[in-house]
Amino acid sequence: MDLQLKGKVIIVTGGAKGIGEGIVKVLAAEGAIPVITGRNESDNIKVVDELKALGLQAFQVVAELSNPNDCEQAVKAVIKQFGRIDGLINNAGVNDGVGLENGNYEAFMASLHKNVVHYYLMAHYALPELIISKGSIVNITSKTAETGQGNTSAYAAANGGRNALTREWAVELLKYGIRVNAVVVAECWTPAYETWIQTLPDPEAKLKEITAKIPLENRMTTSEEIANTVAFLMSERSSHTTGQILHVDGGYVHLDRALANA
Repeated sequence: MDLQLKGKVIIVTGGAKGIGEGIVKVLAAEGAIPVITGRNESDNIKVVDELKALGLQAFQVVAELSNPNDCEQAVKAVIKQFGRIDGLINNAGVNDGVGLENGNYEAFMASLHKNVVHYYLMAHYALPELIISKGSIVNITSKTAETGQGNTSAYAAANGGRNALTREWAVELLKYGIRVNAVVVAECWTPAYETWIQTLPDPEAKLKEITAKIPLENRMTTSEEIANTVAFLMSERSSHTTGQILHVDGGYVHLDRALANA
């Protein structure tokens, strides 16, 4: 299926690694021009160079997204380079373990800036161009907003905010024909996930325990599977889909736990 994304300029925050990198690569393969926006220039450039070596297009902007001014400057840099923005994928964030019992005000607020404030700011600054292009927004969110996880109050709150903003923006932007949707991630295999699991006493046993609870095929979701859904939501092939919170998780959040080893 041709997603009709050729030449579309799409910002992907946190697009140099993990799920973001998967999204960038799928968009580029569809002929879009993904713009990686993240703090580490060398990471950004590495992915851009890989794509260019394949004859695909990509661009990068260095920005520390927890800094509000960087969000504004990143959007301005994209407009200066391309003169347009056709889509925004808010993806950057980190499950930083700021809990209730052991957290504090400063850490909680810093986590919100790392995980949800820049979602608002990037959308706010990109909006004038998205109105012109009648573009789309996709917010990447986490199951923690719905299931809880323990010792991650700030991250869970941020993801609850991401979900709420998805519905709120879908309503506010109806008048412009701008569609806003979210993709919820549960257990997705990324370098960061692998790093985390290697810190545990028995990584292999823990991974087996987790995958056994994922109903569809008892395996982790891949970044490419997340990316394929995101690309569809960014495209005109999903032209009457807005305000939706889609779970790409092999049934992890909603299906009966009794199915886990069926």
